[in-house]
Amino acid sequence: MYGIATRIAAALAAFVSLTVPALAQDPATPAPRTVAVELQTTMGTITVALEVERAPITAGNFLRYVDEQRLDGTVFYRSMILDWEPHPNGLIQGGTQFDPARILPPIAHEPTSVTGLTHGRGALSMARNEPGSANGDFSILLQAQPSMDADPDNPDPLGYAVFGTVVGGMDVVEAIHAAPRDPDKGEGWMKGEMLAQPVIITRAVRAAAE
Repeated sequence: MYGIATRIAAALAAFVSLTVPALAQDPATPAPRTVAVELQTTMGTITVALEVERAPITAGNFLRYVDEQRLDGTVFYRSMILDWEPHPNGLIQGGTQFDPARILPPIAHEPTSVTGLTHGRGALSMARNEPGSANGDFSILLQAQPSMDADPDNPDPLGYAVFGTVVGGMDVVEAIHAAPRDPDKGEGWMKGEMLAQPVIITRAVRAAAE
């Protein structure tokens, strides 16, 4: 009888040791909320997921441009090519180009050190001059560019603000990036990076829920 009781107790102890840690674990953390937007262009559609939870200021600003149709009729005008592996590498840039009829007031800078986001392949990142000057222009990265993240050791320690990522249409991004450039267009260090024929964003709209 004692042997049976001992074996039962041992079995119960083993069961508890296996199940209690599992019961003590936190439930799975839901993925941060995003909002899908379609950038419909003359070369195809790019679908992006905006990080409205992790980068609420920057993503919210972009959504306002979308909802107020401020991006409709704007263009992707720049293709920066980097001769780094893997290829293709660099970024494309588009947006309002400081059109006074389209731009909204600049927004506060949300560095990647605060949002936890990174400049990976397909990342959407706000174009800017000084931190806090971004408004309606943005870039899409072809490959990861960690040097654009916030880093106190970088020449630009606050980096750029990531606010979303491409979830469909990277082939369109790559096609825009590969489009011919005009060697005489552009100013300063951007000379030669302007597309000979800018690609029109015919419509920017929230994607229909599935």
